Amino acid sequence: MSDYYTEQLVKKKPDMKDMMTKAILIAVTIVSILAVLYYPIIILVPVLLIGLDIFMFHRLKVEYEYLYVNGDLDIDKIMNKSKRKRVFSMNVSDLEMLAPADAVELRQYQNAKVYDYSSGTGLARVYALITANQGEVKKILFEPNETIVEGFFLMAPRKVIRK
Repeated sequence: MSDYYTEQLVKKKPDMKDMMTKAILIAVTIVSILAVLYYPIIILVPVLLIGLDIFMFHRLKVEYEYLYVNGDLDIDKIMNKSKRKRVFSMNVSDLEMLAPADAVELRQYQNAKVYDYSSGTGLARVYALITANQGEVKKILFEPNETIVEGFFLMAPRKVIRK
């Protein structure tokens, strides 16, 4: 028996929140450096802020990895190409529906909690994956390749809408 396996890496585009965070960090750091000219005793503050800037800039470089193996989907968040964190994991038995994010069939799930694991570029086809786990309905936005969609279709054809 052969395994149905595929993985995909999606780089997240910095959104407005990320850009505002960077701008505020830089502005506060510059102000603290200028404040040192008037109050030399606070020399440690700019050094700490520069360290915070470096730390936060690395955390804002995000990629998502989708791993699909025989009905199991894992989504990992990779920060600065070094730190990995599992943000979502599910089995096809938990699947309620997989459809393009703009499908009318998803209207009944508009009150579900939304988690966005897409690139944010708007260039790729975004799908919504609806899961019900322990009474909580989740709507996962991600950009699967055709192999992942086909894998879900093979395991649960009535729950997958392909367009």
